[in-house]
Amino acid sequence: MATEDEPSSQLAIATMLTDQTSARKPAREAIAAGAEVRVLDREVPQWMVAGIAATRLRRTLARGLQETIGLDETVEILARHRGKQLRTGTIDAADRLWFFNLYFDVTGTELLACSGVKRSRRPSTNDSFGP
Repeated sequence: MATEDEPSSQLAIATMLTDQTSARKPAREAIAAGAEVRVLDREVPQWMVAGIAATRLRRTLARGLQETIGLDETVEILARHRGKQLRTGTIDAADRLWFFNLYFDVTGTELLACSGVKRSRRPSTNDSFGP
């Protein structure tokens, strides 16, 4: 699967979001609302993405500052694919509030897991007070 962010690929990704993790529904809703969807056309080792997801989960649990969805489920799913090559992708919500990570089999045809991270709200220049 090539790097894509066309409407047809967005529909394909939305269709793949079935019952992998609890992030599936918000991710589908983000796509329907105009999210930017990207699927990388390169393979990565499972240990790399599993390690990143596990670290993110540990830090999130320790700090409790950032809301996540489906991250614990994603860590468990990725652990079952030890030794394999995977593909990854992202969904960046149109309102920039949520960011989702997608994990595919090596062919990019099966979505294995999806997790979401709620971004911290950063003040814009319109939010500032004063002269």
